[in-house]
Amino acid sequence: MTADERPRCGRLLLVPNALDLGTEPGRLTDVIALGVIEVAAALQHWAVEDARSARAFLKRVHEVTPLCKPLQDIDIIELPRPRKGSKEPVSASEWSRTLAPALAGEDLGLLSEAGLPAVADPGSALVAAAHRAAIEVVPLPGPSSLTLAIAASGLNGQSFAFVGYLPQEATARVTKLRELEVLSRRIGQSQLMIETPYRNAAMWGALLTSLAPSTELSVSCALTLAQGWTRSATVERWRKLPPLTLPDRLPAVFALLAH
Repeated sequence: MTADERPRCGRLLLVPNALDLGTEPGRLTDVIALGVIEVAAALQHWAVEDARSARAFLKRVHEVTPLCKPLQDIDIIELPRPRKGSKEPVSASEWSRTLAPALAGEDLGLLSEAGLPAVADPGSALVAAAHRAAIEVVPLPGPSSLTLAIAASGLNGQSFAFVGYLPQEATARVTKLRELEVLSRRIGQSQLMIETPYRNAAMWGALLTSLAPSTELSVSCALTLAQGWTRSATVERWRKLPPLTLPDRLPAVFALLAH
């Protein structure tokens, strides 16, 4: 069989989600372009982080553009995860099963719980598997809390790094924060991090007590929502301001830039 005779693969489409998971949803068209919504409405196959929230997203899509078929007939599969307590990675055969629609010539949508798939998201492993299988990967434009936060922070947007979650244990977290501060000061790079919402207050307290007074510190909360905001100041200035109360149910992005 020649290359031209081989079955053509479908594509893996990275479909953005809104950033309002767990809140009262707003209008989907406020954060996701109509053209992207129309692409999502036409997809019959999905690989998702959570099937329940994916169905909720598709219902919102349907309110804007009718789905290609009834929701109950759309193929939705959750991403494979390592077995609980096991250090063995997800097998290649499991990724192949997830990519089966694309391997059979159909487009497959990848949906995250919130924001852009594969950015601070387990979907990156499926993207890697798609590349190994020579499946075309197409990212569709949509909101990312990380880029929105750095844009609104006033910190260095020419050089920044996302470091994900920090250690939960207090001493280890302080150690990591000081390492990031030293790195930021040495190369002039903004450092971005996130935390589970119910630990927002603990993260904020660690930032204020661990960092040098001259370090710039920014926090963005509930971005793209009506109540969303971003505030930036030096640590010294933050310590003089009235205590900041962070909600324990809304996501936040923290950023620092040391001088």
